[in-house]
Parts: sequence; C-alpha cells; structure tokens
Amino acid sequence: MSAAASALVAEALKLLNADAAKAEALLRAALQADPRNDDAQLVLSEALRKKGDLVEALKFARQQVEARPQWFGAQRQLGIILGEQGEALAASLALKRAAELNPRHPTIWRELGDQLKNAGDAKGAQDAYAQYGAFPPEPNLRAAEAALQDNDAAKAEALLRAHLQRLPNDIVAIRLLSEAQARVGNSKDAEASLRRALDLAPGFGYARHALGQLLMGLGRLEEADAEAEKLLRLDSRNEGSRRLKAAILVALGENDQALKVYEKLLKDSPRHAGTWMSYGHVLKTEGRFEDGVEAYRRSVVLDPKLGVAWFSLANLKTFKFSDDDLKQMEAQLERADLSTNDRVNLLYALGKAHEDSKRVEAAFARYSEGAALYRSSIDYDPAWLASLVEATEKTLTKAFFAERSGGCEAQDPIFIVGLPRAGSTLLEQILASHSMVEGTMELGDVNAIVSELGGARDADPYVDKLPGLSADQRKALGETYLRTTRVQRKLGRPLFINKMPNDFRHIGLIHLILPNAKIIDARRHPMACGWSCFKQHFAMGQHYTYEMSELGAYYRNYVRLMQHYDEVLPGRVHRVIHEDLVHDPEPHIRALLQYCGLPFEEACLSPHETQRAVKTASSEQVRQPISAKGLDSWKPYEPCLGPLREALGDVVDFYPNAPPR
Repeated sequence: MSAAASALVAEALKLLNADAAKAEALLRAALQADPRNDDAQLVLSEALRKKGDLVEALKFARQQVEARPQWFGAQRQLGIILGEQGEALAASLALKRAAELNPRHPTIWRELGDQLKNAGDAKGAQDAYAQYGAFPPEPNLRAAEAALQDNDAAKAEALLRAHLQRLPNDIVAIRLLSEAQARVGNSKDAEASLRRALDLAPGFGYARHALGQLLMGLGRLEEADAEAEKLLRLDSRNEGSRRLKAAILVALGENDQALKVYEKLLKDSPRHAGTWMSYGHVLKTEGRFEDGVEAYRRSVVLDPKLGVAWFSLANLKTFKFSDDDLKQMEAQLERADLSTNDRVNLLYALGKAHEDSKRVEAAFARYSEGAALYRSSIDYDPAWLASLVEATEKTLTKAFFAERSGGCEAQDPIFIVGLPRAGSTLLEQILASHSMVEGTMELGDVNAIVSELGGARDADPYVDKLPGLSADQRKALGETYLRTTRVQRKLGRPLFINKMPNDFRHIGLIHLILPNAKIIDARRHPMACGWSCFKQHFAMGQHYTYEMSELGAYYRNYVRLMQHYDEVLPGRVHRVIHEDLVHDPEPHIRALLQYCGLPFEEACLSPHETQRAVKTASSEQVRQPISAKGLDSWKPYEPCLGPLREALGDVVDFYPNAPPR
C-alpha cells in the first residue's frame, strides 16, 4: 500500500460516521493511487453502505470476499450488507463464516444472531446471542456502563434505550437496562427486561444470574432457586452460579445446605475473599460466633480493602477490634483504588471501633462521613413517606374499614413492624421461643403484593387501589401471601413470624387481606432508635437513616401513621415499648402472648437460650439475656444529634405516646 493511499484511507475512516460522502471521495482517490488496495475497497464498501447505496457497496464487498475469502472483515461486511438488503439466509451464511474466522470478535455473534432470527433459525439465533452475551459490553455501551457505575440510572437508561432503538435484540444492552431499572426500584420492568433477554438467548448466563438475584430480592425464592438450578445445569462448576445457589439457600432458611455449598466452594477456590465473607454470614446466623469471626478474618487477609468484610466484623456488635485492626482499616482508606461501597463500609467499621473505645468524637466523625458518602450515592426522596401517610389518612378511614370484611381468615402470620433497631429482633426471639410459633426472617412478601398493586417504587402510591379490591381479591391476596411464605416454614408450627419493620407502612393492606393476622409494633425511644439507625449501615434499603433530619422526619411520619391506625382500627395493633420490656420483661411478655392468643410458656422469658438462626444485625445481642444495658448509649452523642432532635420535635416530648393532633 502506498503511503499516499494509506493516508487517504486513514482520513476517510475518521469521516466515515460524520460524512460518508466525503469519505467515499477520499477512498476513490486512494484507489486511483493504488487500485489494488484491499483496505480502501472494503472501507469504500462501508462508506457506500452508510450512504444507502447498497448495490454498489455489495459489489466492492463481493470483490474482497472473492479475492480474500479468509478475510474476516470482508465476510462480515458482506453479511451486514446482505442483511440490510433483506437477504437473511445469505447474510447469516456470510456472518457464520466470519464468526468461524474470528470467534473472539464480540459483535459478530450479535449480528449473526439477528440474521439467523430473521432467517427463521430460532435455535441458531439463541446460540449466537448467547455467545455474544459471554463477552464484556462492547464500546458503544461503555457510556451506559459508566453511568451505572456513577449510580446515574436515569442517564444509563436513556443511553440504553437509544442504543436499543437501533439494535433491539442486543441482549447485553437489555441486561444493562434491567440493572438501571432495578436501581430505581422498578422491579417489574427490570424483570421484564431480563426475561426478554432470556427469550432471545436462554443460555445467556449473566442475565439468568441477574434474574435469580432479582427474584431473590423480591422474596420469590422458589422462582429464584429454579433459575439457579438452570444455571447449574448449564455449568455445574461455575462458581458464580454456585454462590447464587448458596445465597438462595440462605434466604430459604436452608443454612446447613448453604454451608455445604460454601465449604465446597472454598475447597475449590480457597483464596476467594467474597466466599469467605458469605460463609461467615451463615456461620454468624447459625450462632457460630468464633467460626464466623475466623471466616471474616480470612476474607480481609485475602482482600484487605473489602470494606463489607470489615463491617461484617463490626456488625457482630459483640466483637471488639484491636489497635492493629484500626491501623489496617485506616490504611485501606488511603488507597486510590477503593470503591465507594468499600469506603462506606470501612468508615462504619471504624466508627464502631472508635465507639467501643469510648472515642465519641472520632466515632461520630467516622459514622457521619460514611453516612454522608452513602447518602450522596443514592437516589432517595425524603418526602415520599409523608405522601403515603397523607394518602392513607385520606383513603383508609374508619368508615372504609367498617364497610369491608372478609379476606383470608387464616391466623398463621404474626407481623412485627416498626423501625429498625427498635427491639423487633428481641420480640421475634421471644415469640419464636414458644412451642407454637416459628421464627423465619425478614420476609418481603407484603412488598411483593404492594408491587403488584402498583407500588413498585417507594414514591408510587398504591393505597388508592385498595378501595377497588373486591372481597374475593382481598382473600386471594391473603392466600397468595400464605402460599409464598410457606417455603420459610420448616417446623410445622401453627403460627409464624414475619419480622419486617417497614411493613408498618402496609398495615391497612395486611388488615384487608389477613384480618386475623397479629400485628405488633416495636417502638423505642426516638433518640435512642434514631442514633442506633444512624450508626448502622444497612445491607439494603433504609435510605432515610443516612441523614439526621430525614431520619427524624421518618420517625415522626411512622408515629403519625401508627396513630392513624390506632384511631381507625382500635386495638388492632399491639405496641411494645422497648424500654418497658427490658426493664420488666415478664408482664410485657405475658401481655404479648395474650395478644397473640398463646398460652404462657417459661421459655419465652429466656429467649437467649432458644437455638435458632437469626439473620439480623442484632443476632449476637439477642443471644444474651434480656437486659436494659445500652438503653442510654446514645446520650454521650447527644451534643452531636441536634438535627435529629429538631426533626423529631414533640415526638420526643410525648414518647411513648403520640403527640396530640
């Protein structure tokens, strides 16, 4: 190739997308200088295609295929042009040959899949799309990927929708779109996107893994498990699929089986820090404290910057960091390659380390830094709960409930609601110590029903749908709840607990669909509860806890909503004041059991002796005897809690009662 021709081809390539006509002129000039220049002929074919001159473009592509049949670029160009001409079968043959020549080219498989689909070869198209899905996202998708990394889901979604306008069957883009949708709580559309990707490519492992995770997060555990099993049938040795299976087993309460999966994974890959951490979570849940600590320790040795493993140690509550631990965590904060998630978790772990050593200012500084960093990374509207409360007060009146009876008459569920860190895990442990009650875990089945009714996102109201539900529909929703939670009931006891604090938002729905279910409100002093929430980095949700004014406003709206239900459904909710319970347990435990229709059992007075898996942040605390220790742990921090106190207002003054309206 002559130097002059090379320069002209290089210039034409720069102009190809912006000005195909000018690129064509440059390429024809290059061919005048060097008529046998293959590169110039192939790029000219592309310039002509972009101009819409497919006949002329096809001529040059065919010339190159005939001259150099082993040239990937020529075969691909021929296939693309034939596809645009509607010759799907001929196009797929050319693209298949191109894929054979260069199987590591990422987009060739998508292009082949499109043409096989157009040619009616559904199985061939599925296989080709699956091959494409095994590659990292192509350069055209990197801006959307970057937006997701920056937690800008709206920008990512806009970019991906524009891409899919041009390439509607791009399964990688569809998977990324589902991630953007899930980031903003739009689980319905996220699921639909993943299922579309899997319709196109059932062997697309990344999408099936993501669907399993999404279903698990929605509490649809049997469906999630089915997806994990499909992945394992595709590749039983895939470690990501095995970790997903283990996580689902944990969510199903099958901890013994989960431990076996993790132990086999660790035997196969003993240097995987994340697996050690997950193994530690299950050991902690099972009450194997020392083994859990050892697993977390192994994790941070393998990956010292893994902030969530450090925080997992802190989250044991009864664990104390050493001075050397403190130095190691501080050193990790200096790393330039530290992710936001790792940094947040390290800051919370450091806050706990300083708190245990009575360094009040240092602890508060680290907790505050972690909270501010996390709050800046999430999309949260602090006004949404007030809107829900207002809609509830307007719609779910005393007359509304008086006009409606029915629902599913089962008495099985006991709901424990309130705010996190208000003593709900202790109440769960007390009730689970009774021979007629089974403790499960924080179940998302009510939220799944809310999502079905139209409240897929926090900001979406759904109470306006409740008046339109017939008695049969309410009964069916209650039966759905019993069916989807049945997988968590292992002991065959007549009653079971769903300890999901945020279900206080849905008491009206619970009453309509399960009128005989018990509902217990766990309430703790607003300053104590607020401080405990603020210093806790939650595994998911609870976005209101990361800014004190928002946290105080949330507590106020919680009290206001519960006050509304006390007025329109008097006696429906049984309230337990945490301070009263721990100061004088027996009368309050007796009252609790009486509300639940249960005979008194001595075991309920010693819940720390009950052997069961406990999955929350309080897991180690509830394995200690009931004690008033720690009730005033917030007071050393009181000078720092001004924004919380101001936002709470008279809720503090009237506690444990609600302020007068």
